[in-house]
Amino acid sequence: MRFDGQVAVITGAGGGLGRQYALLLASRGARVVVNDIGGSVTGDGSDAAVADVVVDEIRRQGGEAVADSHSVTTPEGAEAIIDTALRGWGRVDIVINNAGIVGDASFEDMTADRLEPLVDVHLNGAFYVTRPAWKVMREQRYGRVLNTCSAAGLLGAERMSNYGAAKTGMIGLTRVLASEGAEHGIKVNAIAPIAHTRMLTHSLDGATEADDAAARAVLEDLAGQYLRELDPARVAPVAAFLVHRECPVSGEIYTAGAGHVARFFIGRTKGFRSPVLSIEDVRDHLDEIRDETGYTVPGGPADEIAELFATIKNS
Repeated sequence: MRFDGQVAVITGAGGGLGRQYALLLASRGARVVVNDIGGSVTGDGSDAAVADVVVDEIRRQGGEAVADSHSVTTPEGAEAIIDTALRGWGRVDIVINNAGIVGDASFEDMTADRLEPLVDVHLNGAFYVTRPAWKVMREQRYGRVLNTCSAAGLLGAERMSNYGAAKTGMIGLTRVLASEGAEHGIKVNAIAPIAHTRMLTHSLDGATEADDAAARAVLEDLAGQYLRELDPARVAPVAAFLVHRECPVSGEIYTAGAGHVARFFIGRTKGFRSPVLSIEDVRDHLDEIRDETGYTVPGGPADEIAELFATIKNS
């Protein structure tokens, strides 16, 4: 499965997951824009040389790549990233929104100063980068977009209300763009990676600062046994498949780590209905409402409304 003649824009590609995505796509023939401002895992500082290192690595292996150090956090910076691809190769086929930062804190300590930078990088950044690329993809009637979400939002994780909220917002963006892109040959999916990156290391280091010796011991044991399995290179094939021409799905969420891949999905239980529904009905039938037997996976709001109308008709 190759990407010859295609142009991929990958944000946050100076290290970790983004670097592995860039290396893999380039090795399969894609021309890659390696975007990274070279900041810290918490978003501080910048170093344009970070992207240059990955570009040099790709070129040494016979691939084509160009570095870009614009920030995804403004419409102007994001448009400049896409312009880098257009100036170099005249097209954009793939966008992987991978750039991200962390800033963990308990919710009582979560301030606007902690929330806004993460929303800017993760959610706004994906929006800003995808929008100019979308225009190109619509005109060429082909495109692939991969957004990065996280189990921290899908499933919940302590001290990550800012990160989880920003990442889960990308699921809504993914679903809507998948719907809008269908008639234009554009497919949009999301990946929830599990990998030993700077972000994971930062979060684990923060957790081990706790006074709980037992918790520290568990985390140290985890690091010894499992983190070596979480090589970002083992996530890259999933990302590459989801942006390949042969990928048949759109609007879906995949989790990947340690060479394992699975699908997350949004399900709907059969539930309970009463035409004179009361608060007490909800209380008394809560088990039935929550029962996952016979769940469905609606493809969109229209499917859910159809299910509701079917329930009304049959009850």
